[in-house]
Amino acid sequence: MSSNSPPAEAAELCCENVTRSCVKTPYSPGPCLVLCALFGFETVLAVFGNLLVMISVLHFKQLHSPTNFLIDSLTYADFLVGFRVMPYSMVRSVESCSYFRQSFCTFHTCCDVAFCYSSLFYLCFISIDRYIAVTDPLLYPTRFTVSVSGICISISSILRVAYPGGVFYTGANDDGQEELASALNCIGGCQTAVNQNWMLIDFVSFFIPTLVMIILYSNIFPVARQQAKRMENTAGNTELSSDSYKSRVAKRERKAAKILGVTVVAFMISWVPYSIDSLIDAFMGFITPAYIHEICCWCAYELFNLCFILPMV
Repeated sequence: MSSNSPPAEAAELCCENVTRSCVKTPYSPGPCLVLCALFGFETVLAVFGNLLVMISVLHFKQLHSPTNFLIDSLTYADFLVGFRVMPYSMVRSVESCSYFRQSFCTFHTCCDVAFCYSSLFYLCFISIDRYIAVTDPLLYPTRFTVSVSGICISISSILRVAYPGGVFYTGANDDGQEELASALNCIGGCQTAVNQNWMLIDFVSFFIPTLVMIILYSNIFPVARQQAKRMENTAGNTELSSDSYKSRVAKRERKAAKILGVTVVAFMISWVPYSIDSLIDAFMGFITPAYIHEICCWCAYELFNLCFILPMV
């Protein structure tokens, strides 16, 4: 979180001639241009990459399956992050000021939390889907149906609306921290104080899907490897040119290992720093420098650029 406070004399302000204006700490032109280009590229990639996947799944009927409905919902949530959240976060990150009303800031925070965490739940549901498909392929079509996929989507959608709305619009997020919230909410800033209880709930909401994904993906790969070996042994007994087949099987194994590894590692790299930083802030009085918090935020946003690659695997 940013440590913006009422400005000192002669400091550059977010809002000139306003008593409780936040202090503006903009970057010099060179770094500012680099950051704008980097954040802008990340935003465009998140919007158009996920939009391309959404259109493809909806347009081609052969892609209408329970798994692809989950993927389409995931890409829709990621598209909303890129379209609705990241552009305004870019202004805050580069300018160190928010030029929008406090009501919009609250709405932006709700959207940020809602779309980000719904994406985490979609990723978790996709990992469950893939686990069933790999470990029990014969019964998979009867276990993970369109109805089950719809239930997963509904759960994520309900949580997406209920959780941030219930926390930020009721004021429950800063119960017991009113003085700190007042100090953080200088004019021209967009900081949200979250008390320790809600931050623990927030951390658990991140930790549980992460743990489920790690456990499931760590079990998927050994099963897939065993299946590949059985296919290799079966093919070796019936084909004369078994070396070529073994090579193809080995290549598929390496690809599967790479895909699963990249998925889990990218998820952890993207979200663990932000979650730990938020937890530390809640218990240590928001001591994290603003630039550290922004780096953690944009690392988490990077996950939404990686997600649209998932359906192409």
